[in-house]
Amino acid sequence: MAIQTAYIGLGSNLGDRREYLNKALAMLAQANQVELCRVSDFIETSALGDNPQPDYLNAVAEIRTSLGPEELYEVLAGIENSLGRERKGKWASRTIDLDLLLFGEQVISTEKLTVPHSQMHFRSFVLKCLVQIDPGIIHPVMKVSIGELASRLNDCDFALNSDLPQLISIAGNIGVGKTTLAKKLAEYFSCEILYEPYDTNPFLPEVYAGKYELSLDSQLYFLTRRVEQLNQRVLLSKKVYISDYVFDKELIYARALLDSKQLALYKDIYEPLSKNVCNPVLVIYMHDSEKECLDRIHNRNRPYEQRIELGFLEEISEYYESLFEKWVKSPVMKISTSDLDYSKPESVEKIIQQIKFYAAVEK
Repeated sequence: MAIQTAYIGLGSNLGDRREYLNKALAMLAQANQVELCRVSDFIETSALGDNPQPDYLNAVAEIRTSLGPEELYEVLAGIENSLGRERKGKWASRTIDLDLLLFGEQVISTEKLTVPHSQMHFRSFVLKCLVQIDPGIIHPVMKVSIGELASRLNDCDFALNSDLPQLISIAGNIGVGKTTLAKKLAEYFSCEILYEPYDTNPFLPEVYAGKYELSLDSQLYFLTRRVEQLNQRVLLSKKVYISDYVFDKELIYARALLDSKQLALYKDIYEPLSKNVCNPVLVIYMHDSEKECLDRIHNRNRPYEQRIELGFLEEISEYYESLFEKWVKSPVMKISTSDLDYSKPESVEKIIQQIKFYAAVEK
């Protein structure tokens, strides 16, 4: 068989973890028809799953091999057995865990083996280690670089939970095109759209007209309506929803529009209400230049938006960037509006195919 480059994920959370990783690497290097090329740093990560476990030490190794994927799998299983791996279930602690992450550009699905690893795009510790070796590696199914996949997780680890409401939230500045994309996605997935209640807010036109004393009323209107829409008791388990906003934008606009006294009062009301809101399983963060957003605002000609100025949009953009720099609730997929051409089906199709890896939707 032709020589292939493969990537192996290593982990240990029992005993002398570093020693187990080093022994596994040594055994891998000594295996027939296997050349150990590069190894990432060892990084410590918290265990996944609901049961308390010791932290893991993880790494990724790059190898070159003339073995087939099934043969390599048997080599990895043999190393695990030699190092005392007990197979007690998916989330059980272990002396050593060796996962075949990637095998060239091959896509494999057998009873024993799934390659690429089905959860690697949710695992920051896997992607960070792969990035150390080569951030330009392309995921053979998702068609996205490992560097980009890592950036979506913000150093967090996630797991697909199909029992939750599958809420996909679209975030971004005014005029960036959130609702247009939401409609396209909802049409494809045949699901409900949760729209921002702009048109029903009786205070918003007056705030945009300069009556800033009504800003608190407007923000509280948005807050209560969005809590109603995204309430954990309202959204159904396993059902797909698309929202053309992310709930956490509430504080973005509150900070931009309220004075210090109004903001303090708003936060007192926001904090308890926000605990009732369902978190998204994926955020799609749309971005574009503030000038392009302002042009769209003028073109769609909502009367109450025509007084919006470029400086306000720039301020909102900064708040969004800050929000997603610290985001830990879900993966975030960042897309540029300027890259979208709705006249070409493949433009949205790329986004749809990515969503299928992060949400429990029909594939």
